[in-house]
Amino acid sequence: MRGYRTGLCALLPLLASACGAGTAGITRTYYVAADEVPWDYVPGALNGITGRPFQDSAFVRTGGPKPVASTYKKALYREYTDSTFQTLKPVPVEWAHLGFLGPIIRGVVDDTIRIVFRNHGTHPYSVHPHGVFYNKDSEGAPYDDGTSGADKADDGVPPGATHTYVWPVPERAGPAHGECSSVMWMYHSHVDESLDVNTGLLGVMLVTARGRARPDGSPSDVDREVVATFAQVHEELSLLAAENVAPALLAADPAPNPSEHDNFYPWFVHFSINGFEHGALPLESVTFRRGERVRWYVMSSTNDFDFHTPHWHGNTVTSQHMRMDVTAVMPMEMVVADMVPDNPGTWLIHCHVSFHNAAGMAARYRVTD
Repeated sequence: MRGYRTGLCALLPLLASACGAGTAGITRTYYVAADEVPWDYVPGALNGITGRPFQDSAFVRTGGPKPVASTYKKALYREYTDSTFQTLKPVPVEWAHLGFLGPIIRGVVDDTIRIVFRNHGTHPYSVHPHGVFYNKDSEGAPYDDGTSGADKADDGVPPGATHTYVWPVPERAGPAHGECSSVMWMYHSHVDESLDVNTGLLGVMLVTARGRARPDGSPSDVDREVVATFAQVHEELSLLAAENVAPALLAADPAPNPSEHDNFYPWFVHFSINGFEHGALPLESVTFRRGERVRWYVMSSTNDFDFHTPHWHGNTVTSQHMRMDVTAVMPMEMVVADMVPDNPGTWLIHCHVSFHNAAGMAARYRVTD
């Protein structure tokens, strides 16, 4: 499936800075493992939107058992400090909002991204990127492509094994003419794309234009970056469903019939932002100062009904040459939106598809004076 990325910023220079043009980039190495760990969609069992204890979503099938279930075993991409895969790399407070997404993978045009991937899980997993360049030994997707041998080692890394993916970052992986100084691409496991992503293996790459990046690869004209992935997660389509959704409960409350108009989603379908529901996304991670330059990278996940309309309360963004406070993303679509917040307060960001919002696809961000 091809991912699409849109997003245009106001007041962009007509040409990217020529500083650094023609110079060789650097190799940025990441040590990433697929770890099977518990994930709680509503940590603390508190509904941050209502301020009351979390209760099961109202949008579940009538009849049958409807437990208040918010914790599931998932396979998640997690970053380690080195090739021993013994020590997790600490996550700074400002990136705690990533939730169940994999680590941010950065590149600057002309760089090379190197992913040393270890599969700590119980199924074959891979890492498939969008946007960047890759040879057949770094694609991370199994299909009849006429290759064999070493070119197949990336397709599905067995449990306990390690594979190194190498992705050059050419000009066509960076911002196009008229775009922002940075763009987003997703990466995900592609052994069985539907099952792998519902299991939890999804992350974001950020690519900055040549000559417009700080040493760490972040865009030099932005103060804060935020990633928001709107995902309708089907736990019954996870590779770990047998451990998460007891067969007896699944039989009593089966997958929904799309012809039903109301209350047709079962309790094991979760409407989340970065894996957080009902306002559980950590507010301290998305707190900004008035006047800061905040870049939002917004995307949708891969399920058939992952059509979402992110809406920011209280402030506006610039995207697609428009000033707006609501944008739209289709499955696998990626949008870049710039905000200079001018309205202090604690504000909602939520999906404006009404039942998605009611089912938990809502978070808060804060602007301080």
